[in-house]
Amino acid sequence: MGSVALAVTDGMLHFELSVAYEVFGPAPAAVTVPWYDLAVCGPDAVRVGRFRLEPDHGLDRLRYADTVIVPGWADVDVDPPADLVDAVRAAHEAGARVASLCTGAFVLAAAGLLNGRRATTHWAHTEILAARYPEVAVDPDVLYVDNGSVLTSAGKAAALDLCLHLVRLDHGSAVANTVARRLVVPPHRAGGQAQFVATPMPSRDDHPLAALFPWVIERLDQPLTVEDLARRARMSSRNLGRHFRAVTGTTPLQWLLTQRIRRAQELLETTDDVVDTIAAATGMGTATTLRRHFNRTVGVPPDTYRRTFRSRYEPTVPSVPPVALDHVQ
Repeated sequence: MGSVALAVTDGMLHFELSVAYEVFGPAPAAVTVPWYDLAVCGPDAVRVGRFRLEPDHGLDRLRYADTVIVPGWADVDVDPPADLVDAVRAAHEAGARVASLCTGAFVLAAAGLLNGRRATTHWAHTEILAARYPEVAVDPDVLYVDNGSVLTSAGKAAALDLCLHLVRLDHGSAVANTVARRLVVPPHRAGGQAQFVATPMPSRDDHPLAALFPWVIERLDQPLTVEDLARRARMSSRNLGRHFRAVTGTTPLQWLLTQRIRRAQELLETTDDVVDTIAAATGMGTATTLRRHFNRTVGVPPDTYRRTFRSRYEPTVPSVPPVALDHVQ
């Protein structure tokens, strides 16, 4: 996780490049953990949109990075440069985790890194990606896909969410939330060993669920039911389910469970509370129930999750309220 290399060349999209630099560049003042060593790698000076960029290192530096980020590729109608494709492939073969932002997926596909894997890109280009690289399982509906050593994101804002997802995997929920707060965005994605996709909050204040989400978040320690949520939203349970599916892509119960797991992650990282106490604070009731749901959702037991982050460092960052998330396969 220590070193991150941005792979750039002529024709890269400046928004995705800037997103990666903002996330993996200088750490927020409130973060005291060891941060990333960021390098911008490319062939001489390159054109990024209307800007001229002089990389710090050549593309050969990619193979020494722990994580390689490939920003969006502007012209998907032509093949990406062979030297970029070769360098990204070599970096992955050397053990780097490789992530593409938006149409950067075309570079990963050209390098053969997506063969036999599920992947995504900007919705406007998923059909082109699937047609050109039939060995790639292109999913047009998700915001990002995590295959472990190879990750891909959809367009624009999803690039930021994937970058925050990587920070969360490396440093935990509290640190990722702090980075998101500096960027003035909610930490839409959360992940341990399970993949999460954003659950967007209602875009209008007058949306039927606009007041419900924060009301639920403040009461995660209580045994809330679908009927409780429907009553609060002043609608039938069936109507509530329809609105939830439209906004979050999941059911009220699954959304509520994800919020409880999300809160448990933060408490495991930032407190010394025993699992029984955390189970009560997250509305799980008992430690047994928390362990069962946590292990199934995150992929590891709560105690293991806590040791993973506490063994690296003791985060000393302020906590922020959890946000709406939903779990996908």
